[in-house]
Amino acid sequence: MDRRSFLRTSAVGGTAAAASSLAAPAIAQGNRTLTFVTTWGRGLAGVHDSAQYCADSITALTDGSLTVDLKAGGELVGAFEVFDAVSAGQADMYHGVDYYFLGQHPALSFFSQIPFGMTFQEFNNWFYHDGGQELADELYSIFGLKAFPAGNTGPQSGGWFSKEINSPSDFEGLRFRMPGQGGQVLGKLGASVQNLPGAEVYQALASGAIDGTEWIGPWADEAAGFQEVAKIYYPSGFHEPGPNLNLVVSLEVWEDLSRTQQAAIEQTARASNIWTMSLFMANNSAALQRLQSEGVQLREFPDSVWDAFGSAAEEVVQENMDDPLYADCYDSFMESMKSSAGWSSRSEQVFTAQRNRVRGL
Repeated sequence: MDRRSFLRTSAVGGTAAAASSLAAPAIAQGNRTLTFVTTWGRGLAGVHDSAQYCADSITALTDGSLTVDLKAGGELVGAFEVFDAVSAGQADMYHGVDYYFLGQHPALSFFSQIPFGMTFQEFNNWFYHDGGQELADELYSIFGLKAFPAGNTGPQSGGWFSKEINSPSDFEGLRFRMPGQGGQVLGKLGASVQNLPGAEVYQALASGAIDGTEWIGPWADEAAGFQEVAKIYYPSGFHEPGPNLNLVVSLEVWEDLSRTQQAAIEQTARASNIWTMSLFMANNSAALQRLQSEGVQLREFPDSVWDAFGSAAEEVVQENMDDPLYADCYDSFMESMKSSAGWSSRSEQVFTAQRNRVRGL
């Protein structure tokens, strides 16, 4: 049995028990209620809004033939249990970021984020036009799922710290919350990496259970209240330059929907992708100014730390190349990113630098 066949068998079998206590999806009088679980606590700025946008839009676009019942993280299953719940068929769809589930397959990192990876636009170029969607279909079908990009936060901040980071050695022993391959990078620098759902991060930071955390960016971080318990903030990070949020549907449910219903889900995901990104980017600058006015100290990592991030990131990203599907995703991802960067570095980046100089921005 090859690895992909093994994963397909073990994933479906292994997830059934985890979700066996959940109620089965409801179908009545020709209409269907889809149970929609998320990795986000209710009210988490931006990310929960993105999930709610998807739920409301699908319901509206199908004129009620699909009613999407959104359950935030912890309301039906835990934030880190949504992948299992939908894969096992005990919930119909989820909204989340899939680096939480790298234990299922390491290639999920490419459809969430890798360190020093793609920006929002570069990811869209790859997914929609440069081979990403075909690879996503292959990967997610192993688990009986179909995935659609449905949001992005834009570049995420380096995080909140209890002390300044002046050299790579400052990460030694630091208890820091960072999921995905970014967290694996910090682990190589000696940090004690924690993987906590967003709804649990504030309490962990306030109690001293962790020494620092990344979350999203100024607006979402301000809403979470991190400025109340930490004052050193690094606005620029290496780990998530454009993290993709997915709307993921049970493949069995997907194939049972009408083409019109499928189109409503697909187009909702595309609209949410733009809407969510714009929501974060429209709010971050003003939020950063407010944080500064409240005494938050802004810092930038020195070059020696960026270099250490880069070296460790290359090690992390290369570690799963013995998996054929991971290697295929890596090759496609990197080729597309190189192509996109080749154009933007000669066009948009030059223009933006000159525009900001001319206009004094």
